[in-house]
Amino acid sequence: MNLKLILFTIVLVFILSSCGNKQLIDTTYTFDRAIIELPNGEIIDGEVQSWKDFEDGDQIQVKINDKTYLVHSSKIVLIAE
Repeated sequence: MNLKLILFTIVLVFILSSCGNKQLIDTTYTFDRAIIELPNGEIIDGEVQSWKDFEDGDQIQVKINDKTYLVHSSKIVLIAE
């Protein structure tokens, strides 16, 4: 019994340590700032009032200064300070 527990622990530590700096579980749900690049090249930088991630796509909806933006995830940076 103890041998199985020791082997399981060793395997678990090996698996988890091989992940590098990748998060296995994403637990960040609050962001303070966002930087958005609009299609015309304009950059919007402001305090996030609310945001939503759509599971079935690559869009993120974020509200900054009472204005709502729907952008592709490659055009936004969400910052938790």
